[in-house]
Amino acid sequence: MNLVNSDVKTPKAISAFSKESALCALESIKYPAVIKPTIGSWGRLVALLHDKDAARAVLEDREQMYPLYHIFYLEEFINRPPRDIRAIVIGNEVVAAIYRYSSEGDWKTNMALGGRAEKCPITNELEDLCLKATKAVGGMIVGVDLMESREQGLMVHEVNNTTEFKNTVKTTEIDIPGLMVDYLSQLGK
Repeated sequence: MNLVNSDVKTPKAISAFSKESALCALESIKYPAVIKPTIGSWGRLVALLHDKDAARAVLEDREQMYPLYHIFYLEEFINRPPRDIRAIVIGNEVVAAIYRYSSEGDWKTNMALGGRAEKCPITNELEDLCLKATKAVGGMIVGVDLMESREQGLMVHEVNNTTEFKNTVKTTEIDIPGLMVDYLSQLGK
C-alpha cells in the first residue's frame, strides 16, 4: 500500500536514477521544485531548484557523492505559509503536533536550521490524514510531516520512521518517550 492509494494527498514526486532522467522529470513537475536525499535529516542536502540551470548544478554535485545520493528524489514545491506541521503518531493516536516555522529568509522549517516551534491543535482533518498515512506505510510510531498548501489544503510530505521529537516535547509538554515506552510494553503482553 502507499500514500496515494490510501487517499493521502501528497506533493507530486518522482525518483530518478540519472542526471538526464532527473532533468526530464523536473520538466513534468515544473519549477520551482525540491530535491531531497532518500535518507536524511535536519534539512541537509535538501535544495530548492528554481530553474534548469540550478537543477543541473545540484545534480552534477550529487553525482560526485556516495552512490546513495545518485538516487534523485524530486518533489513539487508547495505554496504554503512559512511553516509545516510535525505530528507524532503512536499506534492509532496522534499524540502531539507542532508547527515548525522557517527562520528568517529560509524556506526550510527544520529546527536544526534555526526554525521555531509552536503547539499545533490536533484537528479531525489532521488526525485523519496522519492515521491514514501511518497505516499506509505500516507504521506504529512515526512522525508525519504535513504542509498547508494554499491551493490543495493539508498534505503529507514525509512519514518518518525515526522521527525526532525533542522540540515537540518541549513545545507541547507531552511525554512522548513515556508514551512510546507504554505503547511498546503493551505490545509485548
